[in-house]
Amino acid sequence: MVRREKQTIFLDATEEDTVLQLKKKLEPIVKRAPEDQRLYNVDTKDPLEDNKTLGDCGYKATTARAQDPASIGLAFRLNDDTFEQGYIKTYTIPPELPDVMKPQEGTVPPAGLSSE
Repeated sequence: MVRREKQTIFLDATEEDTVLQLKKKLEPIVKRAPEDQRLYNVDTKDPLEDNKTLGDCGYKATTARAQDPASIGLAFRLNDDTFEQGYIKTYTIPPELPDVMKPQEGTVPPAGLSSE
């Protein structure tokens, strides 16, 4: 997934895709040309090089799965030809379920809802 500020974009990519190919996939979504996008590692803030594959950048199928996708940061070029500082708003944490909505021991789930 690619994240910028409050925006999260889920894309399908392989570790053989280059960073430039990922930027081209983003272009129609974010309405910015690839040269006006900077993708970066969200942990280190290091920019990803266009000619490298996602696998070369550490994004592997073994570490980026559908249930736990990898995060890549996105920054846009500013008018002065620099790139904005990478900022990603953290997700909110949902409130705890009220007791009446929590599963009770010994109850049978409704038909079609198995706990397995």
